[in-house]
Amino acid sequence: MTASYIYDAVRTPFGRYGKGLADVRPDDLSAVVMRSIVERTGLDPARIDDVLWGDANQAGEDNRNVGRFGALLAGFPSTVPGTTINRLCGSSMDAVIQGSRAIETGDADIILTGGVESMSRAPYVLEKAAKPFPAGNQTIWNTSIGWRMVNPKLRKDWTISNGESAEKLASVYGITREAQDAFAAASHRRAAEAWAAGVYDGEIVQVEGHELARDEGIRDDSTVETLAGLKPAFAADGTVTAGNSSPINDGTSAVLLGAEGAMDAEPLARITGRGVFGNDPDVFGVAPVEAANRALARAGRTWAQVDFVELNEAFASQSLACLQLWTELDPDKLNIHGGAIAMGHPLGASGGRIIGHAAHELKRRGGGVAVAAICIGVGQGLAVVLER
Repeated sequence: MTASYIYDAVRTPFGRYGKGLADVRPDDLSAVVMRSIVERTGLDPARIDDVLWGDANQAGEDNRNVGRFGALLAGFPSTVPGTTINRLCGSSMDAVIQGSRAIETGDADIILTGGVESMSRAPYVLEKAAKPFPAGNQTIWNTSIGWRMVNPKLRKDWTISNGESAEKLASVYGITREAQDAFAAASHRRAAEAWAAGVYDGEIVQVEGHELARDEGIRDDSTVETLAGLKPAFAADGTVTAGNSSPINDGTSAVLLGAEGAMDAEPLARITGRGVFGNDPDVFGVAPVEAANRALARAGRTWAQVDFVELNEAFASQSLACLQLWTELDPDKLNIHGGAIAMGHPLGASGGRIIGHAAHELKRRGGGVAVAAICIGVGQGLAVVLER
């Protein structure tokens, strides 16, 4: 067995739904970061053994293996293969996990991983009728996010919306509206401060003609007081609002993996542990807890040795529930530069974003141990341990 390393990681700024990146196809978005990462590292793309690309929706322009098409559009030789992975919100983290396994087993030397989502361009779809000329009305489904065409055999409590699940977690773990709004306001403040300080400069690439000064979702004026004025989004007497939830976004991320010595450049970090876990779909948000525990155990590390954590903020209630369950984790170590509530959550790209940022932060610090974790709709969690 050999070790697997992250040699570079890049992403676009994340655009808001219908805003800065809405005119860009997901395969073109993918090509931007794929092309950029080989240019930054001086890598001959012909050396890439495989492209593993995450994408959650795959119902529109990303419908026919967007990983392969992104590589072709990036100008890679046609001899470089590519595949597309779907584990919903965890798709690009799954790509990193699968790529690292291939490297460690010796099946590959260099693998380009990452993911994309254009939630703005996700189409409306119409089910095909069982027989011609149906007499009844037909349902059009919005494929941007959420359940659609649900199998009636599934338990009804398992197919509640993610927002309803966030409300359930708030109730189960006693998380107040005030705590959620405070967490959300901190996410915006930390993200704004990090962008202003140049923390993200080394991992951002722009889409030509669609340049963004930073992630479009960050609101400098977000405070507990302003967020308190928003109405509950999923229950009349609820605590989950649009302000303490991640928004709908467009964006892409890439993470370049390689074996030890596969490239001349110094790696950003080594992947030392991986974890996956499943739980009931109606409480999907806490699945990262056990996934991260397992990843740390496999890395031979404890929570006391972790320097910081990147947890995808699907909802403030979900993130706070995870914090409650990670009893040994100092809350000040979580999402120190903001999270998805501020920066956005383009489903297929978010795992690559948090892993990539964790790797760059380890380099900035000169070393340490980091955990990147993400919750996944339908009750799953993924986690990766990085070390430098």
